[in-house]
Amino acid sequence: MFKRILVPTDGSDITAHAVDTAIQLAKVHGAELLTLSVMEPFPYSAVSEIQPVPPQEFLDAQQRVATKRVETVSAAAAALGLACRAHTVEALHAWEAIIDHAKNEQVDLIVMASHGRRGVAALLLGSETQKVLTHTELPVLIVK
Repeated sequence: MFKRILVPTDGSDITAHAVDTAIQLAKVHGAELLTLSVMEPFPYSAVSEIQPVPPQEFLDAQQRVATKRVETVSAAAAALGLACRAHTVEALHAWEAIIDHAKNEQVDLIVMASHGRRGVAALLLGSETQKVLTHTELPVLIVK
């Protein structure tokens, strides 16, 4: 049924449940597994001379963190005998990067975690998962 499954990761414990689910689904369906970690761009400001961290140092740190996140997913997949293609991208909005990546890679299922916020917290904080759900036509499986 599914040929390509994308599981975005932010490295959180909650995302680990989505990763486990995506790995199991990929195994059951004989699907290709992809993972993605989105890096934040450098927060440039008008007063660039007083930035606490130089841009390249910030970007290098972001790349190290993102790479570690996708390597963790790839290792979990490999432990169960499944290959995983890992990608990192820089984007202002993670939800847009996830949708764009899913389209570019011709993914037919996105597996994401939900933090389970309700009420005012959900309204004020929103979520990348919610934004992916409302802006994509691809199937999205939400893991709580």
